[in-house]
Amino acid sequence: MGRSPRLTQAEHKLWNAFRTGEFVEFGPVKTDPGRKAGENAPDDGDTWGPERSIRAKVIGWLLLGAHDAGAGSAPAVRLRGARITGRLSILGGTIQHELVLSGCHLDEPVQLTGSTTRTIRLTDCHFPGFSGGGMRVAGHLSLSGSNITGTVRVSRAVFESGLWLGGTKVTGDDGKWALYANAAVVDSGTYMRNADFTGGVGLVGSRLNGGFSLEGATLRNPGKDALTADNLVVEDTMRCTGGFLAEGCVRLRGARINGTFSLDGVVRSPDTRYALHMSHSEIREVYLKPEEPIDGVVTLAHATFGTLHDQPRTWPAKLRLNGLTYERLRGSGVRKRIDWVTRDPEGFRPQPYEQLAAWYLRDGNEALARRTQLAKLRARRQTQGLGGRAWGRLLDMAVGYGYRPWLAGMWFTLLLAAGTVVFGLNPPRALKPAESPDFHAFAYTFDLLLPLSAFGQRDHFDPAGWTQWLAYGLIVSGWILATALIAGATRILRRSSAG
Repeated sequence: MGRSPRLTQAEHKLWNAFRTGEFVEFGPVKTDPGRKAGENAPDDGDTWGPERSIRAKVIGWLLLGAHDAGAGSAPAVRLRGARITGRLSILGGTIQHELVLSGCHLDEPVQLTGSTTRTIRLTDCHFPGFSGGGMRVAGHLSLSGSNITGTVRVSRAVFESGLWLGGTKVTGDDGKWALYANAAVVDSGTYMRNADFTGGVGLVGSRLNGGFSLEGATLRNPGKDALTADNLVVEDTMRCTGGFLAEGCVRLRGARINGTFSLDGVVRSPDTRYALHMSHSEIREVYLKPEEPIDGVVTLAHATFGTLHDQPRTWPAKLRLNGLTYERLRGSGVRKRIDWVTRDPEGFRPQPYEQLAAWYLRDGNEALARRTQLAKLRARRQTQGLGGRAWGRLLDMAVGYGYRPWLAGMWFTLLLAAGTVVFGLNPPRALKPAESPDFHAFAYTFDLLLPLSAFGQRDHFDPAGWTQWLAYGLIVSGWILATALIAGATRILRRSSAG
């Protein structure tokens, strides 16, 4: 073993403890789990004197093998309550030993870009940023409980045993990102419980193989994306629960979650295009039950869900569902789903109605399926020209576009009763009295309402005066009812054959 470099008394303690991996304690550490994110980190570390200060380059020497460990030992750098002066920078190096800092203050950002390391733990520490892009961690990276006044950058990094930021407070230093972890791979859990991020959290193209926990986390990036996770892959569950708050868009476009996605917190982003962007995502089971209606536009367009659980009281006012497919809908408000598919801020879209009607049929609710199809046609009518709207309204009133054929029977009965009474009191004259059959008001009115005479009364009698206009009206009404029935039946038969 070579001679040790010139060291301070505090550094000698660390140098001597390195071989056995013992903790070197320079001061007490606050460990109250009930405190807010980052509050366990020291706030006066920049005032600590040389008796508890360690130069960052000394830590770097130890991690890179400057001190011979010897056989039968598990060396590591473990410090508690120390001030780290200078910059801890190991770029592209191979670190064979664990680094554990607890309750420490680091004057400058940590730089481990491109390095290969063992477990790194900077817990309940205060430091101005972390750079670890492309690093390979044969263990886990924990920044839990720390107060980080700069961006954490770990894009393209690989973590074999987890990425932990539980109770961490991060304030981005570039006005955009608090955590930049695009294309990262975490082979165990990703924990950000009770974390507090000011700036965006970026996980575009990342793969989280052990689930993703944002329980109780706060993401602040108003007017921008609070979470940007396009094409994110999560195995197991992703939880935005337990007091989760996002001020800014939660973006999961194209994400694939092979388990459950749960959102029961609060999302507020009225000044971005979307507040919750989940278009083109694929999720096995979705619990979309926020504490309050999401403030802003929600898009689930072209997403694929196995089961969707939600509640009518928290449906957002603006909801894009065009292209969304699902196998099951769960939650209260089964009969209110028609209102659910009418909330597209861009106007009428037929697919959400078709998908809802298909689900109603699979669920055994044929009446609700018909009601959904009727609602679709009524909504489509508002997009048509004057002639189309007039004809559509007539079809709706007459037979409910074919989905309420009993309406035709009701109108027929009312007109038949009215004609029977009027012609019973004001019988028409016979065209050929000697050859005409006995007049029957009911049969005569029935003949007027049918396109083809059934009783032969219409051809032998001619109304006079104002009753003649009534007869004309009954004839026209009969043709309208018949045409509406045929048009409605044709639409339904065409849909049945297409299905």
